[in-house]
Formats: sequence, C-alpha cells, structure tokens
Amino acid sequence: MWMDTFQSFLSIAIELSILFVVISFVINLLQAYIPYEKVEKYLGGKNKGIGALFALLFAFVTPFCSCSTIPVVVNMLKKKMPFSIVMVFLFSSPVLDPTIITIMGVLLGWKVTILYTIITAVFSVIIGFALEALGFEKSVKNVVMSGYQKETKKFDVKVALLETMNLMRSVYPYLLLGAAIGAVIHGLVPTNWIASTFGSDNWWIVPIAAVVGIPLYIRLSSMIPISQVLIAKGMALGPVMALMISSAGASLPEVVLLKSIFKKELVIMFVLSVITMSTISGFIFYLV
Repeated sequence: MWMDTFQSFLSIAIELSILFVVISFVINLLQAYIPYEKVEKYLGGKNKGIGALFALLFAFVTPFCSCSTIPVVVNMLKKKMPFSIVMVFLFSSPVLDPTIITIMGVLLGWKVTILYTIITAVFSVIIGFALEALGFEKSVKNVVMSGYQKETKKFDVKVALLETMNLMRSVYPYLLLGAAIGAVIHGLVPTNWIASTFGSDNWWIVPIAAVVGIPLYIRLSSMIPISQVLIAKGMALGPVMALMISSAGASLPEVVLLKSIFKKELVIMFVLSVITMSTISGFIFYLV
C-alpha cells in the first residue's frame, strides 16, 4: 500500500514538474510582449467596463498568490484608480494564475477549467462593482507604500529562465505538497468512503468546503493535484471547486494584510464575498 502511494506521488510530482517548468518558462517569455503601461492606462480610465476587463487581464498576466497581490492593490489605490476596478483585481488575481490554470486544464480537463475561469472572472467583476455601489470605498485606509517598483520586461531567454527558477522556489514546494497529499488520498483513503461522504447527493458539503478553505490556506498550486485525486475517488466537483476557489481567493495571512489597508467592515465583507463566490460557484459546478 505504501509503495503504491509512493509511486503515485512520483507520478503526480513528475507530471506537475514538467508542466510547471515548461508553462512557466513560456509565460515568462511572453511577459515581454504585454504592454503594461497601456493596461495601467485603461485600468484608471473613465470607462469602468473596459477597466474591469483590463483588471481581469492584468490579474491573469500577473501570477500572484493572495498575499503578494496586496502591494499591487495598494499601488493601484495610491494612483487613484477606481475602487471597483481595484476590487476586481483583488478578487481575480489569486484565482486566475496563468500557469496554474493551464495545469488545471491538463489535469482536470478544459471544460472544467474554462468554466472555472468564466465563473471566477464574472464574480470578481460583480463583487467589485457591488462593493463600490454599497459605499465600501470609504472603508479604505490612507496607506503609504514603499518598496514597490514596476518592472519593464524585455524578451530575454536567460531572464525568463531565472524568473522560472525564482517562481519554482516560491510555488514548487506547494505543488509537491499537493502531490504528496493527493498520493496519500489515492493510496490510503477508501474510494467508497469519499464517494459516499462527499458525493453529489450531499449538497451541504459545498458551503462547508467554501468556509473551510479560507483558514486552511491551501494554495491553488497545491489544490490542483489534490482535486484531481479527489474527483477520481468520487468526490463531487461542486465541493472540490468551492474549496479550491475559497482557499485561493482568501487566506488568513491575506486577511491580516488587508486589515492594514482596509477598515474592519470591508475586511469582513471581503471574506463573506469570497465565501459567497465559492459557494455559488460550487453549486454551479454541480450542473456540469
């Protein structure tokens, strides 16, 4: 049994390693062609519809986790960008990681991945505009940020390789952790138990998964291999995606950081919004 678990870990880890290195390297090469100055111009423009689209684009091309999104959010607020656009970026950036989404497509299927991308993007826009309409812009503290610098990238294979290695140092351990947990689930947890406990009939698992995901702080890079095994074992897609979105969209470290730039009511609304987005998304995936 343990040998089977170890072999499963090696299989998952090798597949993830190849995908991660290749996809990250290609994305880092393509970063040179992204006109960041034009994107920033549209983000702060008068047309908020276009601004929201560019916020989603900016979120997609900047591979940040929930915590590393915060300095960018502060910089956007300093530049007086519309509050709704900043919120769209805040909610979408950690869940629309280009490398992880590509890996998700390979491991979980492109139908699931496309639906995931559409759902998270749409909810990010809705929540961003709703928070502005409800007047939460007044709940932003005056924060002075230092140390943030916008980089101008050039097409350079060596630089792309170095950035891939740097990204591996920060993200790769979570991929391996996810592979290890997935292998343990695959080898030691009975299929019948997962299917009966977390199967499609138990709809109430979805909101529980959405709430549990935030304090667990399971990064999206760890959740992909875990999700693959859970789905293969018979767990319904709904709670899997609810857990994935909530754990990526918010975390305890991020909430602590947000308290330094947002007042308490906005922090609470941020957490509730992520839970709501995760729960509704989970129920939508039941229909897939």
